[in-house]
Parts: sequence; C-alpha cells; structure tokens
Amino acid sequence: MESSQQPPPPGSTTSEPVDLATTNPYSLHQAVYARRAEYVRPHRIRVKIGTWNVAACPGTDKDLAGWFVSGRGLDAALTSLDLSDNPVVEKDGPVSPSTDAVGEHAVHLVGGDKVGLYVLGLQEVVDLNTPAYMARVYAADHGPVGKWRDALDSALPPGYQLIVAEQMSGILLFVYASPDVVPTISNVSSTSVGTGVLGYLGNKGAVVTRLILGDSTRMLFVNCHLASGNEASYVERRIWDVGTILSRAQFKPASIAGVSEDDPEKIGDEDFAFWLGDLNFRLDGIPSDDIRHLLMLHSRGEYDLSKRGLPREDSLEGEGVVVSSEGSEETTDREPTASSSRARAQDDDDSEFLPDPDDFVPDPHEDPASLQATLDSLLPHDQLKRVIRQRKIFHDGWREGPITFLPTYKYDVGTVGLFDSSEKRRAPSWCDRILYRSRKDKEDFEKKIKEEEDARKKDEEMRARGIDHAAEEDEVLFDYGPDPDDDNQPQESPGLDYDEYDDGEEGNVDQIVTKEGFNDKIHLDIYTSHQRITSSDHKPISSVFTLDYDAVVPELKAKVHAEVARELDRAENEGRPGITVVVDHPNPHSSEQSDRHGDPPEHLVDFGEVRFMKKETSTLTLANTGRVPATFLFVEKPTTGDPDNSTLLQWLTASFIRPEPSGDEPESFELGKEVTLEPGETVQALLEASVSEISHARMLNDGEASLEEVLVLRVTDGRDHFIPIRGTWAPTCIGRSIDELIRIPEGGIRKLAKALLEKKVRAGPIPYDLDVHSAAPRELFRFTEAIETLTERALADEQMVEDCRIPKDAGWPFEESTWKSSDGDSRASLVVDIIDALDHDRPISDAFAPETSCIQRLEAVGEALLLFLRGLTDGVITTSIWDRIEQAALPSLSPSAAASRPPPGADFEADKTTILDILSTTPNHNICFVFLTATLAKIVAELSPLSRAELEALKADSGSRVMGVLGRRSLSFRRGGTSPAAEAAAAFERRQTRERRFAEVFGRAICRAPVPERERDKKLVEDRERAIVELFLRRRGDS
Repeated sequence: MESSQQPPPPGSTTSEPVDLATTNPYSLHQAVYARRAEYVRPHRIRVKIGTWNVAACPGTDKDLAGWFVSGRGLDAALTSLDLSDNPVVEKDGPVSPSTDAVGEHAVHLVGGDKVGLYVLGLQEVVDLNTPAYMARVYAADHGPVGKWRDALDSALPPGYQLIVAEQMSGILLFVYASPDVVPTISNVSSTSVGTGVLGYLGNKGAVVTRLILGDSTRMLFVNCHLASGNEASYVERRIWDVGTILSRAQFKPASIAGVSEDDPEKIGDEDFAFWLGDLNFRLDGIPSDDIRHLLMLHSRGEYDLSKRGLPREDSLEGEGVVVSSEGSEETTDREPTASSSRARAQDDDDSEFLPDPDDFVPDPHEDPASLQATLDSLLPHDQLKRVIRQRKIFHDGWREGPITFLPTYKYDVGTVGLFDSSEKRRAPSWCDRILYRSRKDKEDFEKKIKEEEDARKKDEEMRARGIDHAAEEDEVLFDYGPDPDDDNQPQESPGLDYDEYDDGEEGNVDQIVTKEGFNDKIHLDIYTSHQRITSSDHKPISSVFTLDYDAVVPELKAKVHAEVARELDRAENEGRPGITVVVDHPNPHSSEQSDRHGDPPEHLVDFGEVRFMKKETSTLTLANTGRVPATFLFVEKPTTGDPDNSTLLQWLTASFIRPEPSGDEPESFELGKEVTLEPGETVQALLEASVSEISHARMLNDGEASLEEVLVLRVTDGRDHFIPIRGTWAPTCIGRSIDELIRIPEGGIRKLAKALLEKKVRAGPIPYDLDVHSAAPRELFRFTEAIETLTERALADEQMVEDCRIPKDAGWPFEESTWKSSDGDSRASLVVDIIDALDHDRPISDAFAPETSCIQRLEAVGEALLLFLRGLTDGVITTSIWDRIEQAALPSLSPSAAASRPPPGADFEADKTTILDILSTTPNHNICFVFLTATLAKIVAELSPLSRAELEALKADSGSRVMGVLGRRSLSFRRGGTSPAAEAAAAFERRQTRERRFAEVFGRAICRAPVPERERDKKLVEDRERAIVELFLRRRGDS
C-alpha cells in the first residue's frame, strides 16, 4: 500500500506535563501538544518524484504512463546501480530470450497504488523557440496543462486526486495523492518565479508548491528550468536564477488546527524540500568529443574488453529488452560461472575451504573498466557540484543521491544511448537533477557555519594575543592525519575536492524534528534515469523516497482539545477575578423593550426618553465576588477625529464613583478610569447620556443614528462584561430645515412624530408631502415674541427694582461673555425646558419657574434662539441665496463704501431692496429673515434708545449728511464735551456698536455661506455676513 498507519511506537512521541495553574494565551496549544501521543499516529508513504525536459517533442505525453507511473524504461546495462536488491525495484517476469541470453528478467520501479504522492516536474512543454511563445508569455495558455493532466489521469490508478497543477509558460508541476493521503493534505500554496527575459518572464524560472501533510509535515517542491549555456557567464546566470527563486518565492501563511500564522512562509521554512528540474549545469574542462566517445563505448558494451563476449543489443534505438551483463540469475551453456563450478566441487567434497575472492561482488567504483568508474571521472567536472563546493548555491544542506546513470542530455531523439550527432555535438551533461533537503540538513549547515565563525573569531583573538604559534605546537600531536598530498590545491579547480561517496549512501535514514515538533524520517530508496525513454533529447529521471511521518488524526485531536480546554477553563476560573454587575434603578419600561430586542432586563440600562441637551443618568453597582483582587475599566472606543462619523458622536460617558461620600464630602467623586477592588468590595459606575451636538441631533432626527450602545467592562485576567445601553430619542425642532418646520401642525414635533409612528412611518425627516401649516416656523414666532416681551419687562424691572440691572455690554443678551448669570448648569436646564416647550408647541413662558428672574429668562431665550438658528440645516439665507447675493451689485456693502460712511440713502435702501428681492424667491426664508431682523432692530432700539431731543441735536450738528441714513462713522463730535450734541453722539455710537455686535452674532447663525480654507478669506466672508444683517438693523432718523 502507498500509505500505512501504525500504532504509536514507544518513544515516537511523548507527553509532557503542563502546569494548568499558570495559564497564558498559549497554554491551550502547549497543553494539547503535550498530549500529542494520544492523537498522532505514525504513517509511512512512498513519494515518487520525476522530472523531464520534454523539449516540446510530440508523443512525449504518451510515455508518461510507462516511465513515471509504471516505472519502466530502466536499462540495467547503462547504470551501475544494483537493481537486483532494491525494495522499490520490481521484476516483470520472464521475457522472450534473445539468441545470446536466456531467462533474463526486465525490471521497473515501484508504481501504481504503491505510491502515496506522485510529484512530476516538466519543462519545455511548449516550444520556446517559436514566435507564438511570446504570446504565451503575456497571456496565460493553459492548454498544455489539460493535455498532460489527461495523460496522468488515465495512467494513475482509480481514486488518485490532483492536488497541484501549476504552470508558468513551459514549466509544469503536478502533484497527485492516493485516496488515503488526500484527506491529510492541507495548506496547499503555489507560486511562480520568472527569471527569464528581463529577469522576470517565465521562459525560465520555477514553479513552487508548499503543502502540509498530516497537519505536521511541511513539504516543498520546486520545479525549475534554469538558464542554458556552457560558458562561465551562463553558470553565473544560473546561480542568479536560483538566488532569485529563493528570495522571491513566498506562500500563504499556514493555518493548522484553526491557528493561523501571521507571516507568509518562504523556502527554508519547510521540513522537507525537493528541488527538481532542468538545472542546465554542464560538464566543463573536458572536450566534448572525448566524453561522447567514452560514453558511447559504454552504451555499446565495448568499453570492458573482458566482457565483449557478453550479449548486448546491436541497436540503441527503441524500448528493447533490458539485457544485463552482470548479476544474471541463470548462466549460459557456453560460459559456466566460477560459482557453479565451486558448487559442483563442494558437492563432491564436503571438506571446508576458505572463500574465494571471486565470490565477492566487486565494487564498481574500484573497477577501472566499469561504467561507474567512468562516471566518477566525469562528475568532478560537473558545474553544479563545483558551485556547491564553492558555497555559491545549494551548499546549505541540499543533497543529491548517488549518480549511477549516464548524463541525461543531449541525445538524438529516438535513441537510447546516441549522444548529440548534430553539428553542435554538445557535450553530454547531467542537466536534469533532483536535490532534496530536510530541516535537519539546514540546521546542521547553520550550526557548522556558526562553529566556523566562532573558530575564526577565536583564531583572530589568538593571533591578536600572539599565541597562535604556541597553540599550533601544542596541537601537533592531536592534528596528525594521513591527508592527501594535493590537499592544498585550490578548491575552485574541478575535481580536486570531489569524493564520489559525498553524495551519501542509500542506506542512511534521516530523522528530523518538524516545525510543529513531530518526529519524521526520510530515506532515499533510488535515484536513477529512464534511459530507454527516447521521445525527447533529455532522459527523464526519478527518485523514490520513503517518508515516515507523524500524522495527526483529526478526530483524536479534537477529543484531546476538548478535554484540555475543559481542564484549562476549570483551572482558570478558580484563579481569575470575578465581578458581578447590578443595575441600580432599572427603567420600569426596560422589560418591555428588552423583550423586543432579546436582552435580559437585569443586564439592560435603559435611559428612557433622551431629550436634546438633557443629561440623563443611571448607576451600576460593581462587586468583586471572586477570591482575588479585581482590576477593571470601561473600554473606550477609538476615535479618528472625524466629526461626521456617527460612531464617534459621544453620547454616553461612564465613570467610577464612591457609593457613598466619606467624611465631610457632600457628594460623590470620580475614582479614575481604572479601579481595583479587594474581594467583597463594591463600587458604583455612573452612566450619563446626553445629546448636545447639533449634528448628532440632526442624525437622530433623520433616523441615521440611534441611542444604542454596548458598554464593555474589561476585567484584567477575567472575562469581559457586555452591558447593553439604550435610550429613546425625543424628536426635536433643533437640527431641522425650514421646509420641515413649516409642516409641523399644532401640537408640535412630538405630537407629529407620535402620529407618524402610529402610521408605521419610519423615523426620519418630516415628509415633504405633508401640508404647510405656517409661512415660517412656529418656533421662530414664539422666540421673537418671547424676546420682545422679556426685553420690555427687563427694562421695566430695571426702572422699578433696585437690584435689577441690565448689563451695559453691547452684545447682551446674545453673547455668552455678557450674560449676567454665571450658573451654566441652571441656564442649560432653562434652555432644555425652552426647547421642550417648543417641541410640544407650548408658550416659552411655560418653561420658567415663577422665581426665575426676567434677565435669566431673556439670556436663556437668547441662547436657545441662536441654538435654533444654528441648527437649521438650510439656514435662513441658504447657500444658493448667498451665491446670488454675492453676485449682486450692492454699493453700500462695497469696501469703498465701508471706508466712507454713511452711504448715500439711495444706496442704503436700494441694497436692502435688492436683498429682499433675492430672498423673495424663497418666500418662507424671506419671512423668517424679515421677521427676525425686525425683531432684532426693535431690541437694539429699546436697549440703546435715541430720544427725540438727541435726534434733533444730531440733525442740527451734522446737517444733511445724516438725514438719509445714520451711518456708523458719519459724525465727528468731540467726545470730551458735555453738550447735548456730544451726549447724542455717544448714544448714537452705543447704538451702532450694538447693531454691529448683534449682526456679528446672527450673521454667522443664519447664513450658510461656503467656508473658505484660508483664514483671510474666512474673515472676509464673516464681514460680509455681518454687513448684510447690519444693513437691516439700522433705522431711519426716528426714535
């Protein structure tokens, strides 16, 4: 069978104790791994790897079944490998005997369903020398994949599945797995690295695949086709190709048992790597004709004169019968063997005798006439082995099996052993190779490099201290060895460092510890060529490996994982802090709401109705009910500074406070962001909900946001508590447009919202298909009425009540810095009540308690009015109206007119008429503007009055210059005098100042002008807004 599962042998994997009391984020993985003996079972499979440069020759796909799957095409006469005693070599049975031999047996490599993984690398599956190739370089051509896949599918036994089919131009890589192996393969990741034209195109390069076997063993397969050519420059290019493949090949992060790695993997992270393909390294330093002649004699069986009488096929063409000249199980009648003679002699004489030296099988490496001796003389000239010795590439642990076969390139197509007979007469070379490396090989190399570096540093240190010669003398007795005479020759010379035994022996078994900590073994069973495959100018080569690996059994691991998780959970719960959360005063309506949302009432904090600018509070009691101290905090949401992002509009705050004030402290105070409680201690959490941003109110009105949040209480080393928080938004007139507000019927926005909810209309803007109920927002009418009334009352109280004094600052009552009331919380509460009265369509006077003074009322109404105006989404002067005003000719607002006040009366009135004409295109906005500015002008006149006597004094002194319009800079009186004219000028200046201050405040509130980026341009826009409003606050020369 291709794979086998065995019971766990003693010592294959061990269980290690894990301290469950000291758990950490990696404890689960470590504890499961410590019990790996319970869910890991040893498996053994054969891995067959083959590579073939098909040279785009026709009919090569038809040979796959024969050489790669069935293992045929071997020629025992053209290899020094002992095929008679190899576990992966099988005999076909008797064949038709030739005239010169009787009873010979043909052999083949193991195949069929006895192989667990088939890995095939092909090169030049398309013709790289035709003009059509460039089209394949820039446009993927997957036609060759289908042809070769069909050939493999038909050749492999039923049930084998394709794991990888990766193509880059003429390079193809296939991986097939047996039915038993397929379920154990995961994390398949493939990539291509082009090193051809311009260093990137795919005519040369590699296709690389990584897969994980049994959740334990990482395997890597590289199928490459390196740069061709025999000159030294091409050798360097092949070295560059390999380095590029190593540096650019990357794979997706592996995910094992649900745990994903963070970084992508690269070549070198695997447990077993196999590098196959046409590496294109040649033989140099020997004339081509000499190599061809020498190998031709071996191919024809003419090299060993002592065996010229042995049978050998006359022709080297075709797939003829394999006839071996050595190791026959039967002898011919013409030449009985020595062993048979001695056997007969032993039958005649039972006496003991010493073994004859001829009874031992000769070592082909020591036989000068053997094929292996010839190969051994050629291999030192192999470019690949030279660059490995020079530590340029493949020196970091890569190995190759013993080369016992003829060079794989270049043959005449259709021949078994006829090398290139064309004009080029290329030198035979081992271009096609299979290298392999284990994790242990790589680690051993790294260890060796470190030891060399340490030795170098030690030598340098000794030389620096002047004791290097003394050390050499002390070590003479221990360093003696029979070194060869030529050990000082340069390593760069071909053949001087070559040892035919360096490739390793087939009997060695490499045992490694994988990246996942499992014990695996690999053994190279055979490395050979299929000499009798003649359809290409390259001979295919193959290797068979036996892989013993610890495979994870998913069902057993899942069982162990569940048991370990329960153990860790129990151990962790006993030592982790525990916090109990209790809602102190749950909303009586929260039970009904929680039924709709599915949250248990005891875990829900419901603030009920949340009004604009109204702060709602709730408290939680947090108790440490565990056995250890508990440290906890509320997790804060990250912010990016984008005010338009609804997730960043903070409406909920949480803080920790003392449950009861201690000592003489009148109220509770905050304890900081993080609190630590000893077992049995408690603390309160204060939750505050408040919507104070107009933009947030606008989104809530439009249904684009909601008052729902999940508060996370993070307990250090404990479990998090998730506390759902809710509030019901109370619709408000703040943050709506004039077109919406004029459609609100009597009863206010709350009544309308309730009616729409009953009609199952989704929360959002007021529908524009509703009837218009007023020419301007009813809220604006109430504001202007309240301001006029409260101003008159404040002036009257100032005359009658001694303690009632109106602030003299020109910005009062609309500028915050001029407000008489310093209690911000009280004033904010009044503003909330004013807005609530408007939302219910009640008079503003209903919002005040009887004891509230007139000045406090007026300041609160002024603040609420500005809040209302700033919240209008379209503004009183919309963006489109502003653009038209900017384009209109307004002489009184020009910079020159502003520098020489007063403007002519005609210009003054003409500009007002122009602005009103523009506003008349939007009647509702026009009414709002006129109504608001008229009210403000009246407030200015009442707070900064001009008596008739003062007006007469001004007229008498200034003459005709002020008869049309009383300009701000039109008078020039001496301020220090006490004449009636001077007093009148001072009064007039106070009025001008108030007009300007009011215009500054309300210009920004009612205009929706585009905001420039530069500060200078912003200032110009603000001056323009103020000037427009100020134009309508001026009054004619009557009091």
